[in-house]
Amino acid sequence: MNASMASTYPLEPTPPWTTVNPRPFLPFRTRCGSEELPSLPSPRNELFNDNYVVSTHLVPAGCPRLTPDIPLPVLPNFSTNSAERKRDIEQLLAEINERQARFVSGELGGERSEKPLWNCVNRYTKRVQDGRRGLTLFFAHANGFPKEIWETTLRYLLSSPTASLVDEVWSWEAIQHGDAGLINETSLSGIFDWRDNARDIAHFLLYYLPEDASSKVLPTHLHLLQETISESRKTEGLSSRYLVAVGHSFGGCSSVLAAVNFPALFSSIILVDPVIINGGYSSHFNRLTLAALSRREHWPSREEALRLFKASPFFRAWHPDTLQLYVTYGLTKDSQGGVKLKMSALQEALVFSDRIGSREAWELLEKVDERIELRWIVPGKPGDKGIMGEQATRVRVWRRPANSSNVVIYSAGHLIAQESPEELGK
Repeated sequence: MNASMASTYPLEPTPPWTTVNPRPFLPFRTRCGSEELPSLPSPRNELFNDNYVVSTHLVPAGCPRLTPDIPLPVLPNFSTNSAERKRDIEQLLAEINERQARFVSGELGGERSEKPLWNCVNRYTKRVQDGRRGLTLFFAHANGFPKEIWETTLRYLLSSPTASLVDEVWSWEAIQHGDAGLINETSLSGIFDWRDNARDIAHFLLYYLPEDASSKVLPTHLHLLQETISESRKTEGLSSRYLVAVGHSFGGCSSVLAAVNFPALFSSIILVDPVIINGGYSSHFNRLTLAALSRREHWPSREEALRLFKASPFFRAWHPDTLQLYVTYGLTKDSQGGVKLKMSALQEALVFSDRIGSREAWELLEKVDERIELRWIVPGKPGDKGIMGEQATRVRVWRRPANSSNVVIYSAGHLIAQESPEELGK
């Protein structure tokens, strides 16, 4: 990666815009709630390829949360009457949107939640480290996907000649996604703020990411670092790592918000069509929220789920290996003998319902330290040339013009990691 790389889209100035008055990060407390340590739903400790081993770990999420602990909205009972079901889902959407608006305006009230929550991470590390200070990659997923969704991209990347540059990879899972969602299921609030995912990422990098990339086995629950190390990282960064964050969609937005607040942690950020927008996107967010609330959540078997996914236009565009990863790691056994989504449709909808985090990231993007290289990877498939269309993408990739470059992947729409993982790896 080189800041002098030619960009697909030439420099495009940012037109006038109106501030949303971005909110400050809330300081962390490193101990909250119960000291009881959960177990992993899907532990891994196995070869990933000839040179890398994958293992799964848990870390506490940031505390306190930015949101209060409020009850989950109630999904309406399923109705075979399509008009009735549509009406019920739209009423639920209105309730969720009203809650979110009251939270942003400060009218929702309630104390910030201090329930203990957990983030799950996969670690891919070299079986034999060569002692050089190479790259540490940190992957942050889009809304609705487990941490393993990156593994097709990683298989191409970590079997390529440039794999020698990569010491270690960490794949992130937000609190309501994948295995983290299963662990936190009974503790999740009925409202979500994207800045909490950014805070959780920073919390991991400051307080739990081990000092060195190594081949040694790490405990399931990563150890809290010494306070002197964490405090040093806030201003001096990581002493023995070059950290490259790779964030897709929601994960790209979260990575930018983390970098604005703790720039010393990051060497560079690869932004894979991040949901970083300057308003005007509410109708699309409504469609996404409605689609999430209407999702099917249960299937009689993984095989049946895969068969139906392959018949869906949405999933048909995916690389077959990535679709198989979604079936393997995005679903879990249910109490009826079948399988269900690890991340509930309701939780996916609650993430989509935050309309302010993406706008804050857009405004703050120009404040990302110019030392941090930004590499944008954006879609170019006909009919899907980025969030809010091609012109908005052309503006977005130059919000912070210094030390930035961009490339278009013409074979993919917004779901670049799912549709074109080989090109993304390259």
